[in-house]
Amino acid sequence: MIGGATYGRLLRASASRWRVAEGRRRSSRSVFDRSMKKKQKEWAGSCRDTRKYDYLRDEVGSRVADRVYDVARTFPLALEIGAGRGHVAQHLSKDAVERLFVTDISEATLRRNVGGEMRWHALAADEEFLPFRENTFDLVLSSMSLHWVNDLPGALRQIRAVLKPDGVFIGAMAGGETLYQLRCSLQLAETEREGGFSPRVSPYTAVADLGNLLGRAGFNVLTVDTDEVRVHYPGIMEVMTDLQGMGESNCAWNRRCLLHRDTILAAAAVYQEMYGNEDGSVPATFDILYMIGWKPHHSQAKAAKRGSATVSFGDLSKIDQNGDDKSTF
Repeated sequence: MIGGATYGRLLRASASRWRVAEGRRRSSRSVFDRSMKKKQKEWAGSCRDTRKYDYLRDEVGSRVADRVYDVARTFPLALEIGAGRGHVAQHLSKDAVERLFVTDISEATLRRNVGGEMRWHALAADEEFLPFRENTFDLVLSSMSLHWVNDLPGALRQIRAVLKPDGVFIGAMAGGETLYQLRCSLQLAETEREGGFSPRVSPYTAVADLGNLLGRAGFNVLTVDTDEVRVHYPGIMEVMTDLQGMGESNCAWNRRCLLHRDTILAAAAVYQEMYGNEDGSVPATFDILYMIGWKPHHSQAKAAKRGSATVSFGDLSKIDQNGDDKSTF
């Protein structure tokens, strides 16, 4: 654990920010009900067999950790937001991170944090309102959490603010094609049975927008890539049960809470018919977006000024594959 004196120096002078944020009411720009998301994660974190549902978070967490190891340095102090049970931390060693702060909106989940080898300290905090001082951390991590924030550009700006110059942010979040099989099946079933459909799966950020959002937040030396994780389930009920166990149920304000039994049965039939495997199982696709961004620092490489090139692209066509200049022939 990190000592109390150090802990106090890391927090903002206004320590009430998290308490104010927690009591905030819904704004006109809100997409997600954050209080509902907290309840969902509290319920998932208090389940006796919560480890049963950690497979996706553990897999994505390990891939985020791999990207940490790709950076050839040891980070003295790191922060993981939306840490859950430590799905990234358990894959890290002291060679990568010496000390770690972990935060999550759910205290119940944090109490079950498995952590890692490094020293760590847990703090209940909302990803939308980070209670830390600027220029504090050498590394900020986020895995499978940011797709639930209402103001993603604002959250990214806060992450940049708490990073030290030349600090790096490495994150992963669910992308636009996540659970498209479930989304399509529920929409078709509701349209048939109830004459219309409501959003049953939350909206996700497209990979094409992510680089632009990072750039607008003030990050540079950006890397954005996508990966597909496909999980096979016995049926649609198992998909929905596991999403609930992960704390990944829909929390959009415009969601409809009730799903009729006959609609579920129709959705199960549609799911099986359109996407079912030969062995009777059904796939669920998770489109994972990975991002890396650095807080600017004078030591970082910079792009050359426009018009400063000494060779034109046209000259490249005059060089053959062996590197010989053919311009004189």
